[in-house]
Amino acid sequence: MEASPLEGPLSEAARAIRDAGALLFTAGAGMGVDSGLPDFRGNEGFWRAYPPMRALGLSFSAMANPEWFRRDPALAWGFYGHRLELYRKTKPHDGFAVLRAWAERAGEHFVFTSNVDGAFQRAGFDGERVIECHGAIDFVQCTKGSCALGIVSADPYTVDVDPETFRARGTLPSCARCGAVLRPNILMFGDGGFDGTRSDAQERSFERWVREMDAKERKLVVVECGAGTAIPTVRLVGERLLRRGASLIRINVREPEVPMVGIGIALGAREALREIDRRLC
Repeated sequence: MEASPLEGPLSEAARAIRDAGALLFTAGAGMGVDSGLPDFRGNEGFWRAYPPMRALGLSFSAMANPEWFRRDPALAWGFYGHRLELYRKTKPHDGFAVLRAWAERAGEHFVFTSNVDGAFQRAGFDGERVIECHGAIDFVQCTKGSCALGIVSADPYTVDVDPETFRARGTLPSCARCGAVLRPNILMFGDGGFDGTRSDAQERSFERWVREMDAKERKLVVVECGAGTAIPTVRLVGERLLRRGASLIRINVREPEVPMVGIGIALGAREALREIDRRLC
């Protein structure tokens, strides 16, 4: 039987992880899709998840705009309130457990993700070793720029969302300090009001860790899962470290292309992680 064209990249990835002195797990939206989260890739994917937005002619980028919290906060919190409850209820797929096992094997790890779903923390990763470059839905901030509330946990808040209209019903999350409407601490499109205090601190911790791995001459391997080119933040992190001597394993079912000497695997995140792990045994 002819060997699969993926056998070479999968085996090469397994060897790199086996020899790693430190692992950086980077993740985009494709990592969450395997847990059953909706795929917002393109308008059709977004409208399948939120049908009323089709009637309003709103794309994901148009809806994910802080202006809605001023113009129509019930619509804004309908969208983000639904996502908040969805992410709270979603169990991370078993690929996350594979990554945790690899982290224990290597002894050193960090996570860089553009996802706002908190999945890595829900899967048992230490939040002190996670950078969420676009913020996180589990935290909120005040919409009033002059308020000194800062960033607080979203745990006390739930939003009643009408399943037909995806509009919030009843009392919206409001600031305990000034009474204004709260919003998720997520970097939205055209977002001049995002409070980056938390993500900036995470970034400083991440950069310190990278420098520490360099100083200890730890062999760094980047395992990138489900990060596309539309918003290339996650991909650029791995490529920057590749130029500095790290190894890069890029897992992406649609866009697995890699620069230089990276390893590209054209599979979904969960399947690829399980296949690589099988070759580590």
